[in-house]
Amino acid sequence: MMASSTPSSIEHTMLAASEQLQVPSNITKFKIGLCQLSVTSEKNQNLACARNSIKAAVECGARLVVLPEMWNCPYSNDYFAKFAEDFENEDASPTFSMLSEAACSHGITIVGGSVPESSDGQLYNTSCVFGPDGKLKAKHRKIHLFDIEIPGDITFKESDFFAAGDKPTIVDTDVGRIGIGICHDIRFPELAALYRAKGAHIICYPGAFNISTGELLWEVMQRAR
Repeated sequence: MMASSTPSSIEHTMLAASEQLQVPSNITKFKIGLCQLSVTSEKNQNLACARNSIKAAVECGARLVVLPEMWNCPYSNDYFAKFAEDFENEDASPTFSMLSEAACSHGITIVGGSVPESSDGQLYNTSCVFGPDGKLKAKHRKIHLFDIEIPGDITFKESDFFAAGDKPTIVDTDVGRIGIGICHDIRFPELAALYRAKGAHIICYPGAFNISTGELLWEVMQRAR
């Protein structure tokens, strides 16, 4: 699924690729809502937009809702630290609180895209998964950071701002077992193969990609994974 352009020329896309494995006996068919958002420099506006998108997905019958990468924050080094939240301090984390509340009030599972996380003096590109009870079920920190330099076109190095995660993330939910990656994690088939070996029914890769490198790459990568 391709997304519309944002003001920063970043496109958001989400992948939920189903594997032909046994799913929980109470699940036969369900809808997945893929929320694609235009991100602004106002966090509260981004939160409200995401909340409304989640509600719209639920009204269309979605039981699993997935948000994009960096949906509460412009994808720019000028904003990462400013918008980062400490998820261990839920009272001071409006993004965490909104996702938890939305999952609970709608009785759904949410893969919360990704947002900048502040932890022990480091910044991480982090995805949180919430269950229908509103509780955090899993947290994935992006493992493969995206560094690119195309002369005359684009230069961006995530590793200048984020620390890399070091653990794969697979989580059992009410709609099946989900393997989580973030954007550039999709480039590495070993992660998807690991999730498949561990019985994942779905793999989700919230992503934010640029037009220069992303358009053709993502279509191929989605089919491959």
